[in-house]
Amino acid sequence: MAATDPYDVLAVSRDASQKDIQAAFRKLAKKLHPDLNPGDAQAQRKFQEVSAAYELLGDEEKRARFDRGEIDASGAERPQRRYYRDFAEAGGASDGYSQTSGFEDFDDADDILSSFFSRSGRRGFRMGGVDRRYRLEVDFLDAVNGATKRLVLPDGTSLDVVIPPGAEDNQVIRVAGKGEAGAGGGEPGDALIEIAVRPHPFFRREGLNIRLDLPISLSEAVLGGKVVAPTPSGPVTVAIPKGSNTGKVLRLKGKGVPGRGGKRGDEYLVLKIVLPDKPDPELEAFVSRWKAGKTHDPREGLKA
Repeated sequence: MAATDPYDVLAVSRDASQKDIQAAFRKLAKKLHPDLNPGDAQAQRKFQEVSAAYELLGDEEKRARFDRGEIDASGAERPQRRYYRDFAEAGGASDGYSQTSGFEDFDDADDILSSFFSRSGRRGFRMGGVDRRYRLEVDFLDAVNGATKRLVLPDGTSLDVVIPPGAEDNQVIRVAGKGEAGAGGGEPGDALIEIAVRPHPFFRREGLNIRLDLPISLSEAVLGGKVVAPTPSGPVTVAIPKGSNTGKVLRLKGKGVPGRGGKRGDEYLVLKIVLPDKPDPELEAFVSRWKAGKTHDPREGLKA
């Protein structure tokens, strides 16, 4: 894609004076400077365009060469011009475009641009690329245990993203050098990937801990027994104490979410007594003869 006309970028006419060009640049640069627009990728891109345009038009020699068609808006030599062969034979040391005198007028400026352009005038214009933000949905267990997921970018390329164990919802993973290209040979930006964790059908995360409603039968609640319970790292056998009620909590140490320094949370099983879906005549007959069941009041604590 051809570079945007620098006159259009700075919003000046082709017969504008150098002073007018400098004033137009100063106005735009102060508005768009990254220090005044932290995190604004669009402002940073526009600032790069404005700075590149001023690097060309702010130097009278480079501006004249552009106006004569010897270089294009990006500063590249036009091959069809005879000057290109002369330039190639002369070598890069005399390349007028590599000069950065266009920024020297800002050496004494008393605003936020002063230090930036004084440095740029000595070494040439360089700016790091803009960071790009993406969103990646991952399964609950992949976030807990860690995984590598492929993210397809808007340009059709793909990026393998390493999901660290214990990743949280809305956590941002930075992949260096996978953002937009820098200007003037600057370092490329990074890819900032926001993780969106899908809910799990029965696990609930609370920090580094996991909670799970564990259904048990009436006989398991009354008589106790061993049942199999799921955890993020695989199923485990759990002992249900005799006389367990709905709401009783059992702790599985170290079966939660991995954290820093080898630390790992726990899993908490909240017992839930579940009767058979179909009525059981034998159970109904037993309960009807159960005297203690008729005198027991489980709502006694709710009386005002």
